[in-house]
Amino acid sequence: MPEPDNQRYTIRHLRHWAREGQTFPMLTCYSAPMAQWLWRGGIRTLLVGDTAAQTVLGHDSTLPANMPFMLEITRAVRRGAPNVCLMADMPFGSYQCGDDLAITNAAAFLKQGDADLVKLEVDDSCPPLVERMTRAGIPVVAHIGSRPQTYRSYGTPIVAGRTERVARILRDTATAMIQAGAVALLIEAVPDSVTRDIVEIAVQPDSGRPVPVIGCGAGPGCHGYVVVINDLLGLSDQQPSFATPLADIGQQIQHAAGKWHDLVTSDQYVKEGGPYGE
Repeated sequence: MPEPDNQRYTIRHLRHWAREGQTFPMLTCYSAPMAQWLWRGGIRTLLVGDTAAQTVLGHDSTLPANMPFMLEITRAVRRGAPNVCLMADMPFGSYQCGDDLAITNAAAFLKQGDADLVKLEVDDSCPPLVERMTRAGIPVVAHIGSRPQTYRSYGTPIVAGRTERVARILRDTATAMIQAGAVALLIEAVPDSVTRDIVEIAVQPDSGRPVPVIGCGAGPGCHGYVVVINDLLGLSDQQPSFATPLADIGQQIQHAAGKWHDLVTSDQYVKEGGPYGE
């Protein structure tokens, strides 16, 4: 269990960990109570992901997440973990409709959501936007590889970078993102060899300083790793191969609900001798 810790974590800590070779854990989070418990467990970087559209709201994709919803849960996570390094996802439609609106929306995560970083899913057309955001003082995390907001274009989730052509595009995109000022990269569902190439690009001396690379189902070799909290806690019916549950909270909730059902329907809850009867 980690020692009590009152310092505020920022991108500076992620850079330090990357430079020192200290692999860091990240988890998604969508509520104040969960943020509080994850902080107590030693997690110092949290992602308020648009996966909340699925894990919280029950949709079949991330697309229904919108700005008001994402801002509200970002504020909630900050209240639960005031000192965590907090990354907020920009939802679909919040940055694809013009640079001016994209910067306004990104700034809202910093001003209203009290996020430290904003993440957006990018391709090779996005360096000008990232550069403008950087000049505006917005710390951008560039999400490359498999991008859930584009799954409907393919009809299914994909592993990116399996062909040399796509791998080259990913490497070039990573380079362009770093040159445009991205403070970190998040790589999702990319083969190990491509991930390692991108990590090498991110730590080159001519990049100025190490750009932390966070992996999500992208194999070993990254500076940090993130999984969806529901997958870690055993709350997902469909478990991704790269996120083995470390708890069985879903079954515990089901068991507790079943016991409550039995207590109430058998009248034990209201019997004399205490709230749960004899």
